[in-house]
Amino acid sequence: MTRKGYRWGVVALLFTATTINYLDRQLIGLLKPVLELDFGWSETDFARIVMAFTAAYAVGLLVSGRLIDRIGTKLGFALSITVWSIAGMLHAVARGATGFILARIGLGLGEAGNFPAAVKTVAEWFPKRERALATGIFNAGTSIGVVVSLMIVPYMLAHSGWKGVFLITGALGFVWLLFWWVFYDVPERQRRLSKEEFAHIREGEKPSGDGDAAARPVRWLRLLRLRSTWAYVTGKGLIDPIYWFFLFWLPSYFASTFQLDLKKPSLELMTIYLATTVGSIFGGYFSSRLVSRGWDTLSARKFSLLIFAGLELSVILARYATSPWAAVALLSLAVAVHQAWAANVFTLAADLFPRQAVSSVVGIGGMAGAVGGILFPAFVGEVLDRYKSAGHLEEGYKLIFTLCGCTYLVALLIIHLLTRGQERVTMEDIS
Repeated sequence: MTRKGYRWGVVALLFTATTINYLDRQLIGLLKPVLELDFGWSETDFARIVMAFTAAYAVGLLVSGRLIDRIGTKLGFALSITVWSIAGMLHAVARGATGFILARIGLGLGEAGNFPAAVKTVAEWFPKRERALATGIFNAGTSIGVVVSLMIVPYMLAHSGWKGVFLITGALGFVWLLFWWVFYDVPERQRRLSKEEFAHIREGEKPSGDGDAAARPVRWLRLLRLRSTWAYVTGKGLIDPIYWFFLFWLPSYFASTFQLDLKKPSLELMTIYLATTVGSIFGGYFSSRLVSRGWDTLSARKFSLLIFAGLELSVILARYATSPWAAVALLSLAVAVHQAWAANVFTLAADLFPRQAVSSVVGIGGMAGAVGGILFPAFVGEVLDRYKSAGHLEEGYKLIFTLCGCTYLVALLIIHLLTRGQERVTMEDIS
């Protein structure tokens, strides 16, 4: 039996996997108060646990990108979610900080495969004019995972304890894996795919043979010599750390500035994180619409990034917010615009590189973003500690918000200069 819209079912699988990915990732932060009491952790202990995940995630992105390009999306994604689901469940048997560090390393290594595999899958299953929208849809799972964790973890904790939380959420990955293995394959081997939809997916492209099996080895040294690679690395390395800031510091910002009680479900934070879903889907739709209207693909992406970089300047106004909901409005716009930006940057990898190399490029860029995610929080902590000791914590947040707002324009300028006059990379360039 064939279906005309099978590719959108594939996106639904990617969205669900990304949601589970961020749900599993957020648990340690939400369970922090309970785990600190049970194990007597210091803040330093918890910081080491968080850093272990981030470092493993950075390494995992680099390794998984190359691995997925070699073994294909079906097996690569299956391996990734198997590793992170097992690691997630192993949190339940940890007996101290060391056990949690080991579990977080496994989680980071496994979760790192999600985005290289998902972006490569989009490149395999969608024509250029639909890729940004498809990417925006699956990338919306990052925010939905956070919101779902805020909603269900308190309930699960009350009924199953913290061990049950890790076991139940870890098992979700295996449920997803069953659907993935049954319903997914590259278009060339997917029997449920109609001939009409396959022709639509491959419009404007030359046949590439037997999907992943036709891929030639990608040489990283050649990738690293290309300006297009560094354009993608710039878009991830400079901007990803800002999302980590939004993710981990906004609760503290609202608690210190507006006395938000973090022990209760927060409608303010849920509103902000839900806004990222709208931004991710709209950002992908916007540039895809431009391509459908005849714009050159790269021009459509860069024009979209320019619009979003300009809108991101609005986060600077958060420094003047005098009420929590005024701050919610401004920060909701900021995180939504960030996800709109992210959807288009992810798509750049598929626009600039052949399908056989997409995961490798996404992995390299993702590692740059993860390294920035380690360094930028250290900078933020230093700035906020200095202003806090002087009794002017709000001024510290003002400085950080201003820096975040301006960085998008700087990143876009670098991307534009690096991709100016560049043509799509071929396999002959990198193999």
